[in-house]
Amino acid sequence: MALAGLPQAIKIFKRKSAKDISAMTYIIIGFGGIVWVFYGFEIKNFAVIVSNALGALTSIVVLTEYYLFEKAVKPGN
Repeated sequence: MALAGLPQAIKIFKRKSAKDISAMTYIIIGFGGIVWVFYGFEIKNFAVIVSNALGALTSIVVLTEYYLFEKAVKPGN
């Protein structure tokens, strides 16, 4: 689950387009992952920290690519 966003990030990078990607989905997933990382630190559980940090990181990568390539989906470009 932690790397579930990775195939999407690869696809966006290869196409150089973020067409049909919902940024809000990845914002919610990334925020949730960050909250779980803090919880993992609170309960001192390495597995919770690492898995959710990876999930948040892949969401951040997808969002970064989304904002870099969003111009590719606007009409007139």
